[in-house]
Amino acid sequence: MKILAVDTSSLVASAAIADFAEDEILTAEYTTNFKKTHSQTLLPMIAEIMKTLELDGSEFDAIAVAAGPGSFTGLRIGSATAKGLGLVWDKPLISVPTIDAMAYQFYGSESLICPIMDARRSQVYTGIFTFREGTEFEVLMEQCPLALEDLCNELNARGKRVIFTGDGIPVYKEKIQEMLTVPHSFAPAHMNRQRAAAVAALGAIYMREGKSEHARDHGPEYLRVSQAERERKEKQNAESYGI
Repeated sequence: MKILAVDTSSLVASAAIADFAEDEILTAEYTTNFKKTHSQTLLPMIAEIMKTLELDGSEFDAIAVAAGPGSFTGLRIGSATAKGLGLVWDKPLISVPTIDAMAYQFYGSESLICPIMDARRSQVYTGIFTFREGTEFEVLMEQCPLALEDLCNELNARGKRVIFTGDGIPVYKEKIQEMLTVPHSFAPAHMNRQRAAAVAALGAIYMREGKSEHARDHGPEYLRVSQAERERKEKQNAESYGI
């Protein structure tokens, strides 16, 4: 089973190709974390790794995409790209929750794994995960938007060592250290951002479980409305009350 995976849920743009036959092999991964928009970088990245591996679209069994949460613009670009390729190549799509894929990078760890993406307004997109006996991926709290204080209270109540990962670390690291009473650490550079390789690996599991969809049916999972939508609703509410 050969999977093309993409993740554009944050400032990171990442594309990967992995083969899940008898031996699981990551054959290519292209990841950048720069100021260029994903609309400029994603398709050229995919074309480059396909050219390097001398592959064409017919050789893929599925396309895995980080479905959200994350940047609204980034998710739309990733979704549109995956849908377009899926329709052209007639391949199914695998929607992989962004937070789950971030946690899956820590395969083998029995600590609690807690990805945090900055969701603004003192909130993070997060979830809590572990690997039971080091190998079985377990979702202890599904991905959701949550106030940082509530997240720290939840982790303290669980009483286990925590590994944090994600772009929320630079924003909230000091507050986490103040509020958290359980042992904790912060992931190093090669594990603290999104990677398409993790999307591919978790996507392969979902594919085997029958969790795929036709490209036309795919859509991002924003988890909450965009800032523009929220501001429009607030304005409408204000106008209805004559404020």
